Amino acid sequence: MKKIILSLGFCLFTAFSFAQTAYTGQKFGEEVKPGDVKPAAKMEAAMGDKKTVDMKIEGKVVDVCKKKGCWMTLEMPNGDPMRVTFKDYAFFMPMDIVGKKVILDGLAKRQTISVETLRHYAEDAKKSPAEVAKITEPKKELAFEAKGVVILDK
Repeated sequence: MKKIILSLGFCLFTAFSFAQTAYTGQKFGEEVKPGDVKPAAKMEAAMGDKKTVDMKIEGKVVDVCKKKGCWMTLEMPNGDPMRVTFKDYAFFMPMDIVGKKVILDGLAKRQTISVETLRHYAEDAKKSPAEVAKITEPKKELAFEAKGVVILDK
């Protein structure tokens, strides 16, 4: 009888520990499993002194590539949005998600963006030729390469 009760207790414990609720919303790329999700604003602190860290973050979308949704930017506390790209360009975002909350699973990075790439991003964002021409210096920034994204329902 003790073995039956112990086995039943173990089964219930196991079922409850693995029964985390999945995120609800539109999903892209790999599955984003429930777990330790950090606000995008705390990503840099969570990285410590590392150049890249695998993590999950949550943030608000402030812009999306106007050509095909091949990147998006998230709101950051310093007012400078953080660029999010998608691993191996395996998926793209809908272009109408500005203002929505997302959860991303992937690689947080500190990187330097070349002038050529910055100009490409500006052109994708439909900036004027004069604005694109003003880009003359590479830029150090935080970035995120997402392998999975959930656009939250709420």
